[in-house]
Amino acid sequence: MRWLLGVVIASMLLAVQAASAGDLSIRVQDDARRPVGDAVATLEPDVPAAAPHMPSASRIVDQKNETFVPYVQVLRPGDTVVFRNSDATRHHVYSFSPVKSFELVLAPGERSAALTLDKPGIAAVGCNIHDHMLAYLYVSDAPNIGVSGPDGVIGFASLPPGRYTLHVWHPQLHPGQAELTQVIQVAGNAPNPPVSVTLSLLPDPRMRMDREHMGY
Repeated sequence: MRWLLGVVIASMLLAVQAASAGDLSIRVQDDARRPVGDAVATLEPDVPAAAPHMPSASRIVDQKNETFVPYVQVLRPGDTVVFRNSDATRHHVYSFSPVKSFELVLAPGERSAALTLDKPGIAAVGCNIHDHMLAYLYVSDAPNIGVSGPDGVIGFASLPPGRYTLHVWHPQLHPGQAELTQVIQVAGNAPNPPVSVTLSLLPDPRMRMDREHMGY
């Protein structure tokens, strides 16, 4: 009977936690109040909770129309990434980042072996043949992390109530500009008011076409 009592108590605790959890939306915009996609937000609670074990995942970064898709890929330490070439042209994918250094030559239709990202950090990825091709691998062990879509919104569900530190990063932040940091309070039992943040960003470098190498 003791084990049954333990199961009942554990179930009640989980139910209380679920009932008190809150949802939160982060809305990212630029200086002109336009929604910003591909922004990464992390939420760090003041009182850390035991994080559930997350099995490692495999992510895909595709190459379509001489563009990395997605522009920003979020991973956890231990996750793997595979680069796929869906173009009709050859790509030379590389990164010299301390997070992960690699060089891959991918013919049309090829995909790379899985690369393991085993430590937090940001790896900038480029193509030696097409200079306008850029992507970023954002590796984080933060308990809550998300990427904004074209609408600029990042949603977090079932957050335990309490105080959190919000960090927002984007690959087009000005050189030397730190990521945005803000302390927010999350209430339980109901959706929280959306949090709006404004980022001052450089123009998208992917818009500058590499005329010298087009046709390779």
